[in-house]
Amino acid sequence: MSGFPPSVNTFEMNSNSLSLEQLRAIMSAHGVRRILAKFLSPNDNSKNQIYLGGDADIVNIVPAGDLVASSGKHDEPIFKAAMQLSWLDNEGRAFNAPNAQLILYPQYPEVRMSGFLRGSQWSPNDVLTVRDEGRILLLGITNTNRILAYASSSNTPLANELRTLSNTESLGVFRIIPLTAQSRAQDSRIRLLAELCKISKRDWIDGWTLGIDGSRRACTASNCVGVTLESELGITANGRSEPDFDGWEVKGHTVANLSKPGSGAVTLMTPEPNGGFYSTDGAIAFVRRFGYADKKGRDDRINFGGIHRVGEVCNATGLTLELQGYDVAGKTLMRSDGQLALVDQTGTVAASWNFAGLLSHWKRKHSQAAFVPALKRTEPNVGFKYGSSVLLAEGTDYLRMLAALADGTVYYDPGIKVENASTKPRAKKRSQFRVSRANLNLLYHSSEHRESCDA
Repeated sequence: MSGFPPSVNTFEMNSNSLSLEQLRAIMSAHGVRRILAKFLSPNDNSKNQIYLGGDADIVNIVPAGDLVASSGKHDEPIFKAAMQLSWLDNEGRAFNAPNAQLILYPQYPEVRMSGFLRGSQWSPNDVLTVRDEGRILLLGITNTNRILAYASSSNTPLANELRTLSNTESLGVFRIIPLTAQSRAQDSRIRLLAELCKISKRDWIDGWTLGIDGSRRACTASNCVGVTLESELGITANGRSEPDFDGWEVKGHTVANLSKPGSGAVTLMTPEPNGGFYSTDGAIAFVRRFGYADKKGRDDRINFGGIHRVGEVCNATGLTLELQGYDVAGKTLMRSDGQLALVDQTGTVAASWNFAGLLSHWKRKHSQAAFVPALKRTEPNVGFKYGSSVLLAEGTDYLRMLAALADGTVYYDPGIKVENASTKPRAKKRSQFRVSRANLNLLYHSSEHRESCDA
């Protein structure tokens, strides 16, 4: 249990419910950055679990821990993810709900919240053990992905306020509740596009990183096109693992020509293999066994690269990428303990990513994403010039990602090398999954190209 920070005053509480103003103040005091509200149906209760959507993209909206493979009553594949959830009472105190979790049912697909009352020192049992229509669940999400939850009966002042609240955005099954009553009723995408327009009107911007303490440091690494863009938007490095702007994940990517922003490829995620020879024997032994001599003739260097697509032999390495436990033809996940594997001609698994780990990486993607093209220069300093043509994409989920892997739209494009191979070998690891910018729309439910300066 935890209460308010010492500097925050308590409120004179209504015995039945907080007002929306009071709830906003309490959640802000606990560090909440976004409030999501769901109007509950009669079946949304502790017995039947709380239904969070008939689409797997909810795991990209509600924060939870890494996915763990499991199975249901009839051995159907499911995944579970623990939630860092606490219940707020009317005095603003927070009570940990240690058994709260998300359960993903890929076969439907469907996502539910379970275990949210069990083990908590205090919880809103009177609201969540009944089948009343009109109850409301609010989830306040902090910068550390902690969730402060509050539940209200249907006949409370809070429920009435929320039912009449206008100009709120939808996000999956949720409504986004402004943190303050004075918040402008302006679409978050309009705010984002306005900032991206300002950035596109600037000339070359030297690569830089915004530190969590407000410091500014030069950035020259391969990912600096995205880091610099985030820094320009005020998103700090070393903060949350999934930085965003007003709920949007912002991704910069380099192109050869700003007039052709749909060209090139975008790196989606960079998970290290957690199985196969790579995992058991290490990156250096892996490159020695499955890699090849540097093709540019650089001395004492061995590389492992090349585009690997499911069902195709990669000419550079002789390995084939396989989705094991996934029905490629039916686009159905058959086993939660399956894996994506790089396999040689003898059937040896060179490297693999189990589905739970792979999907845990994918769920860190935001349900809303903006992809911004940029030119890159290396002299006199590493720098970028960002374009005004932006791809806005909404609603992604792990089933779309697996289907895109199955048909080759998403591919494995590693850049792993071992230098000083014969003396003091040193490995540089880069396992990345990529997609053509032109195919990004296939990973989302909806997408549109927007000129940021026309918003």
